[in-house]
Amino acid sequence: MKTIADIAKLAGVAKSTVSRYLNGGSISESTNRKIERIINETGYVPNTFAQSLKAKKPNIIGTIVPRLDSFASSQILMGIDEKLRELNYQMLISNTSQDSEREMESIYSYYNQKVAGIILLATQISDAHLAAFKEIKLPVIIVGQQHDDVYSLIHNDEAAAYDLGKYVLEKGHRKIAYLGVNEKDIAVGVKRKTGFKRAIMEKEDSEIRYYETSFVIEDAVKIAGDIIDTFAPSIIVCATDNIALGALKAAHLKGVKVPSDLSITGFGGYEVTEIIHPSLTTVKFYYKDAGRIAADSLTKLLTGGEISTLILSEYKIIERESVDNKFR
Repeated sequence: MKTIADIAKLAGVAKSTVSRYLNGGSISESTNRKIERIINETGYVPNTFAQSLKAKKPNIIGTIVPRLDSFASSQILMGIDEKLRELNYQMLISNTSQDSEREMESIYSYYNQKVAGIILLATQISDAHLAAFKEIKLPVIIVGQQHDDVYSLIHNDEAAAYDLGKYVLEKGHRKIAYLGVNEKDIAVGVKRKTGFKRAIMEKEDSEIRYYETSFVIEDAVKIAGDIIDTFAPSIIVCATDNIALGALKAAHLKGVKVPSDLSITGFGGYEVTEIIHPSLTTVKFYYKDAGRIAADSLTKLLTGGEISTLILSEYKIIERESVDNKFR
């Protein structure tokens, strides 16, 4: 593998001249052509990470994700990567496997690697997070959760859940089960439940019970099966699409027909929800767009620009086959 020193020797120039060329600095036209020819002939590829470490303005952005096997996470990362490439930044990815200690380690590791900034796909923001952000003094944007002391991009979970609640009532459902997650996750566990509850409370003749599961489909299958046996609701509203997939499987195992016997909805708008049968009515979040917005916002901070402390991404209720109209 060729190095900057090799390219400089072949071109008959100083290493600093090659470095200026690679970083877009000012050199003569003839020297520019000579270095370009040598690079093309040798197939030299600059080490962008090493360049970033040495540069006064590093161009590496660290991203931290709780899990890589998540549709939402992968879509957000794709959006971040697309936008950063457009803006000549590089992305690093750290997967924490939903381990809070690994998440904290990643924050400090990125600081030691001299990244320009951090985008954190968060499940919760603790005092330890806030202390770390204050200590590292790097621009940070959190995606998926909100905190007044940190730049935040959220999916407007409460408003989306409120609209879904109104939709469920408009379809004539009055015996309702809401299957959520642990309230340590503010966005999914609290905000979605709060928005949905606010909508349902506006209709006095509704009977609703709230349940809790994990993000794992297999757990949702068991809990949803218990709900069907003990409560027999006309609809199960699920806090994520994965939970809704679990509820669909539970219904199938019980011989319950969807949507004629039981309606089911989700949150997220995962691609699989469109191709399964029956296709799933869900709240679609535009995850890739959110990733692009997060990347664009962080780079604005890096160049001295101003952004809002709270950014809301868009959503839309996608009406498909899994919800029956009880007024028909």
